[in-house]
Amino acid sequence: MSEQPGGRAAFRYKSAEIAVALILIALGALIAFDSLRIGARWIADGPQTGYFPLYIALILCIVSAVNVVRALRIKPEANRSFVQVGQLRLVLSVLVPAAVFVGVISWTGLYLAATLFIAFFMYRLGGYPWWKAASGGVGAGVVLFVLFEIWFLVPLPKGPLERALGLG
Repeated sequence: MSEQPGGRAAFRYKSAEIAVALILIALGALIAFDSLRIGARWIADGPQTGYFPLYIALILCIVSAVNVVRALRIKPEANRSFVQVGQLRLVLSVLVPAAVFVGVISWTGLYLAATLFIAFFMYRLGGYPWWKAASGGVGAGVVLFVLFEIWFLVPLPKGPLERALGLG
């Protein structure tokens, strides 16, 4: 990504590389810890459940540590913009609602969450009038319900609305 005139860097390559590597080290450490908890040895009849995940996690930690060292060695003149503020806003305008969508599924059920999610995106990012966004969201929720619950017979998480309507 080249820098646009007047675009201010939100993150530079060095900080982005270090942040991602530290997140991956934390993830690898968590997986390694849990692998040891459930058993990660080779026993008489083969490996325990955590054997292979432990070694994958250790490799992930080592490679990520190498990336931290490499990032720390980036020279200031080579540390160009990774993402600009305007670009980051666009990414977050999709990422934050998607994270909220995933977070509320356990309380609202998948169908209501999907209905609200689609309606929000149609209204906010698509520029549709509220009535088109609402009907599009409801239509999508109904299609998802028919597709999964009736045709495929795959029960998905339901919330209080579906239960109140006798669907859950």
